[in-house]
Amino acid sequence: MDNIQNFKRTNYCGEFRMAHVGHTASVCGWVQRQRDLGGLIFVDLRDRTGLVQLSFDDSTAKDIFDKASTLRGEYVIAATGTVREREAKTDKIPTGDVEIYVTELRLLAKAETPPFEIVANSNANDVLRLTYRYLDLRRPDMQHAIATRHKICKIARDYFDEQGFLEIETPILTKSTPEGARDYLVPSRVHPGKFYALPQSPQQYKQLLMLSGFDRYFQIARCFRDEDLRADRQPEFTQIDLEMSFINEDDIMSIQEGFLKRVFKEVLDVDVQTPFLRMPWQEAMDRFGSDKPDIRFGFELTDISDIVKDCGFGVFSGPVAEGGSVRLINVKGGAAAFPRKKIDKLGDFVKTYRAKGLAWTRLTEEGTTSSYAKFLTEEENAAILQRAGAETGDLVLIVGDAKNEVVWAALGALRCEVAKQMELIDPMDFKFLWVTEFPMFEYSEEEGRYQAMHHPFTAPMVEDEDKILTDKANCRARAYDIVLNGCELGGGSIRINTPDLQEKAFQALGISAEDIQERFGHLVNAFKYGAPPHGGLAYGLDRLCMLMAGASSIRDVIAFPKVQNASDLMMSCPDVVDAKQLDDLSIACTRVEEATEE
Repeated sequence: MDNIQNFKRTNYCGEFRMAHVGHTASVCGWVQRQRDLGGLIFVDLRDRTGLVQLSFDDSTAKDIFDKASTLRGEYVIAATGTVREREAKTDKIPTGDVEIYVTELRLLAKAETPPFEIVANSNANDVLRLTYRYLDLRRPDMQHAIATRHKICKIARDYFDEQGFLEIETPILTKSTPEGARDYLVPSRVHPGKFYALPQSPQQYKQLLMLSGFDRYFQIARCFRDEDLRADRQPEFTQIDLEMSFINEDDIMSIQEGFLKRVFKEVLDVDVQTPFLRMPWQEAMDRFGSDKPDIRFGFELTDISDIVKDCGFGVFSGPVAEGGSVRLINVKGGAAAFPRKKIDKLGDFVKTYRAKGLAWTRLTEEGTTSSYAKFLTEEENAAILQRAGAETGDLVLIVGDAKNEVVWAALGALRCEVAKQMELIDPMDFKFLWVTEFPMFEYSEEEGRYQAMHHPFTAPMVEDEDKILTDKANCRARAYDIVLNGCELGGGSIRINTPDLQEKAFQALGISAEDIQERFGHLVNAFKYGAPPHGGLAYGLDRLCMLMAGASSIRDVIAFPKVQNASDLMMSCPDVVDAKQLDDLSIACTRVEEATEE
């Protein structure tokens, strides 16, 4: 095996163009493939920038030619030679006009045949890819995704620095203050029986930094949440996290719009239009059935509860009588796209969102067919179609339920599904939206109490401060989410900055005065020493990278992700530890359960 002593790379493989012809160049990387044509050998050499062709012929030194003939896929080599114009050019790669005629070749490492081909858009299954993640990361689309992540982080650091933010690290070992997702706990060896927690976010620390007078804080922060198994979620993730003092919602939104405008221009060369549209939470739910609506297409929700509340059809009148609603979407041009069999599948689709079924009317040139029309009067049917704005060629889809949440969820997902099936969604059409005025609290049927919709440090709308204890269902928060194409990129709020109001927010969540001091005393007590008005926002970096890289999963923009059950297939962790380590931590395992692999 050769070594790399006295070898210096002059160029990356993907850099070569016609302007380099005649230059001497040294490159290194992995063999993508070798083609031995007898007296002529071609080697496609790959590094993180792309491919370049290496050429060997009957004028090549015999020892070099013989060595080239032994090369196989994924062998690691270094080569020096002269850049020349290719006889057979190709437009399939950027370097397709040139090749390197090799005069020096070093074999640095051999390789076994990999378990899957190192190519873009590999059809290898996820388990295999993640078990051999170091090989998966060699693939061009994965290298592009990770490089895109790097660019976004660099732009974020540059932009927020220019805006006066200081990058300040906050602790990874912190205090457990459970409210929402479960904490990951870390046992302390020097404090037996006591535990640190890994942060779900730097929320409390960044608020304390505002009390400390730093005014503008920024961090690319690692966060941890021990959540139940959910697809495309990671137990550890990264936030672009920031906080500002002496500001209001407009100030925060303006700075964030500037960041997104810049990052999309520099990474994708896309001009984002600002300012972004703003929409209160209630309007988003009523129009789109979602607090993260995709506004690239129509099919908005329409409430017909008033039309059907007294009809003789219990499927419609029943939900209204129980305090729910009946709503529809009009799929313009949907009659041709959705024959009866496809409509039945849409009915199955909404059932996954707890809807009991899907009613429909299909208007075609041949006539109108409907699953419900015979149960209603002519006047009621006409009123529904008029309210929907339905015309020949349209498809009207209706869901009713005693819970508005079910109607919103079912129709909100359905409008996206039909748009996808009709190929109406342009992945390069980026539509941003601020969703504002979220409910301060949401009722948990499982817990039997109100919980904070965002977190307990969010300030209520000024006009709703008196509702925080007396009318939780109608108390709105000064919270806002930034949404892109149906995906929540980030969220934030103006924070509570007085001890009295903070204690009321905790009381509204059923936290006793003793627990407030035990779990959050460090923050509430700090407010007594002069807390400036402050607020902030955190982006999900993984999610932002996924959208900008055109990836289908956040796993594809994380170098070493975990699978759905929070395990790492490559490192085979979590794993057992030896008894001595447990003794040092004063821990005994009383029960061990093997998690099911994804």
